[in-house]
Amino acid sequence: MPYYAIKNQKKCQNCDFCEGYVACSAKHVGYPAECIGCGACFISCPHEAIEMRERSVGKAITIWVDGKSFSVPERISVRHALEFIGFKISKFPEDGALFVPCEVGGCWSCAVEIDGEVKPSCVTGIRDGMKITIALPENYEPRRIVHGWIGHTVGGVGTPWWLKGNRPIEVACFAAGCNLRCRQCQNWMTTYCGKGEALTPQEAALLTTGARMRHVVERMAISGGESTLNRVWLVRYLKALKKHNPDSSARLHVDTNATILTKDYLDELIEAGMTDIGPDLKGLYPETFMRITGIENRELAEKYLRTGWEAVAYIINNYRDKVFIGIGIPYNEKFISLHEIAEMGQRIAQLDPSVQVCALNYRPEFRGMNITRPTSDEMLNVWKVLKDAGLKTVICQTEFGHIGPGKTDAA
Repeated sequence: MPYYAIKNQKKCQNCDFCEGYVACSAKHVGYPAECIGCGACFISCPHEAIEMRERSVGKAITIWVDGKSFSVPERISVRHALEFIGFKISKFPEDGALFVPCEVGGCWSCAVEIDGEVKPSCVTGIRDGMKITIALPENYEPRRIVHGWIGHTVGGVGTPWWLKGNRPIEVACFAAGCNLRCRQCQNWMTTYCGKGEALTPQEAALLTTGARMRHVVERMAISGGESTLNRVWLVRYLKALKKHNPDSSARLHVDTNATILTKDYLDELIEAGMTDIGPDLKGLYPETFMRITGIENRELAEKYLRTGWEAVAYIINNYRDKVFIGIGIPYNEKFISLHEIAEMGQRIAQLDPSVQVCALNYRPEFRGMNITRPTSDEMLNVWKVLKDAGLKTVICQTEFGHIGPGKTDAA
């Protein structure tokens, strides 16, 4: 059944995020006559002021997919049209399926060729006579929306603890789009951004290299959103960075939720030049993972969670001497218990007790305004729990800075 989006004016706070950041094919968000029902505004509105309503099936139009004609309902997205005619749509990369992870047009993982131009299928509307080719042109250079390029004084969970200070220690950029729906997302303006110029890996690498020169740092990080969604883009980006930064002191850092980082993907990233990684593990049990991430499909949640833990184990067991790894784990009593925190610490300690672990104090952001930021005393307790679990290098975010290994460090 086709849908359209409409604003609930009682909930709308006029923040204009939907107009400034959301990719919309209509004149404006909530304009039913032109809405294609992609849902980008629905999942992006911080105040949940967008409602999706069923639309009666309109007239049928003809589209062409890989040279074959199909009849589909009008006013739907290319992604939904492909799903309508039988193409498999997946939230996890797999052969024979169109990978549509972010659904807001940020990551471009779902890009297909549309009337001779490559566009993200999730937010592009169909039209009568449209010609779609699933396979991308051989000479196509992948794109995705990336922005930011800031000097960072703290870095991410994959930044060595001893570097954190009061001056820039790395430059970071942020890749739009994410496959998770965390209500407490701290980078939600990146996560749900579908507007802006989509850059090639080469263009992004040049901007990162320039930022490195301005801030005079060794480290170059990419975060998100979720930086790993568009695999081809990320691998080429790292290769371009390595080419433009051939000095031995250059460090290429990837922060990630690790949910799609299969062993072969990790091998490819390390071969491309990745030297540091910060996987953020969102729980030990599926129920916790689903509560934190907003993923409602249990099978998918279990796959994401399992992939993340397997990625951590694979890096530690195979690349510990080649890649620096810092592991992020969440804390807020609304999402996870101290008992589960202890279990996570014990499991990581079994892999390597010396690995860096950073506990993140989940606070009210995006749609998580019903939670309270953990106090510094709570985070100190988390630090003690993780140390008691056998971990030697533990950092905890607090409202006043970082509790570091053996001392309190101002961030």
